[in-house]
Amino acid sequence: MDDILEQARIDKTALSISELGDDSKDRAYWRLRSPEERLAAMALMRAMNYGRDAATARLQRILEVARQP
Repeated sequence: MDDILEQARIDKTALSISELGDDSKDRAYWRLRSPEERLAAMALMRAMNYGRDAATARLQRILEVARQP
Protein backbone atom coordinates (compact mmCIF):
# COMPACT_ATOMS: atom_id res chain seq x y z
CA MET A 1 0.00 0.00 0.00
CA ASP A 2 2.88 2.39 0.72
CA ASP A 3 4.22 2.05 -2.82
CA ILE A 4 0.80 2.62 -4.34
CA LEU A 5 0.25 5.75 -2.26
CA GLU A 6 3.65 7.17 -3.20
CA GLN A 7 3.11 6.42 -6.89
CA ALA A 8 -0.42 7.88 -6.99
CA ARG A 9 -0.34 11.11 -8.90
CA ILE A 10 -3.10 13.18 -10.46
CA ASP A 11 -2.99 13.46 -14.21
CA LYS A 12 -4.16 17.05 -14.58
CA THR A 13 -4.59 16.65 -18.33
CA ALA A 14 -7.27 14.01 -17.74
CA LEU A 15 -9.38 16.14 -15.40
CA SER A 16 -12.65 17.57 -16.58
CA ILE A 17 -15.33 19.72 -14.99
CA SER A 18 -18.92 18.52 -14.96
CA GLU A 19 -22.17 19.04 -13.12
CA LEU A 20 -22.54 17.46 -9.68
CA GLY A 21 -25.44 15.24 -10.72
CA ASP A 22 -23.81 14.08 -13.95
CA ASP A 23 -22.21 10.80 -12.92
CA SER A 24 -23.19 8.55 -15.82
CA LYS A 25 -19.60 8.27 -17.09
CA ASP A 26 -18.30 7.53 -13.59
CA ARG A 27 -20.83 4.78 -13.03
CA ALA A 28 -20.10 3.24 -16.41
CA TYR A 29 -16.37 3.29 -15.69
CA TRP A 30 -16.67 1.66 -12.26
CA ARG A 31 -19.15 -0.96 -13.47
CA LEU A 32 -16.51 -2.17 -15.90
CA ARG A 33 -13.94 -2.58 -13.11
CA SER A 34 -13.60 -5.78 -11.09
CA PRO A 35 -14.50 -5.81 -7.38
CA GLU A 36 -10.80 -6.10 -6.54
CA GLU A 37 -10.01 -2.95 -8.54
CA ARG A 38 -12.86 -1.10 -6.86
CA LEU A 39 -11.65 -2.06 -3.39
CA ALA A 40 -8.06 -1.13 -4.25
CA ALA A 41 -9.22 2.29 -5.48
CA MET A 42 -11.28 2.79 -2.34
CA ALA A 43 -8.32 1.85 -0.13
CA LEU A 44 -6.08 4.25 -2.07
CA MET A 45 -8.53 7.13 -1.69
CA ARG A 46 -8.94 6.38 2.01
CA ALA A 47 -5.16 6.37 2.50
CA MET A 48 -4.83 9.64 0.58
CA ASN A 49 -7.51 11.30 2.74
CA TYR A 50 -6.76 9.89 6.17
CA GLY A 51 -3.16 8.72 6.00
CA ARG A 52 -1.64 5.29 5.79
CA ASP A 53 -2.30 4.14 9.35
CA ALA A 54 -5.75 5.59 9.89
CA ALA A 55 -7.19 2.21 10.80
CA THR A 56 -4.57 1.59 13.49
CA ALA A 57 -4.41 5.16 14.80
CA ARG A 58 -7.66 4.93 16.71
CA LEU A 59 -8.23 5.83 20.30
CA GLN A 60 -6.48 3.54 22.71
CA ARG A 61 -8.59 1.43 24.98
CA ILE A 62 -7.52 1.50 28.57
CA LEU A 63 -8.79 -1.05 31.04
CA GLU A 64 -8.95 0.12 34.61
CA VAL A 65 -10.20 -1.99 37.50
CA ALA A 66 -11.99 0.06 40.09
CA ARG A 67 -12.03 -1.56 43.53
CA GLN A 68 -14.97 -0.90 45.78
CA PRO A 69 -14.17 0.23 49.32
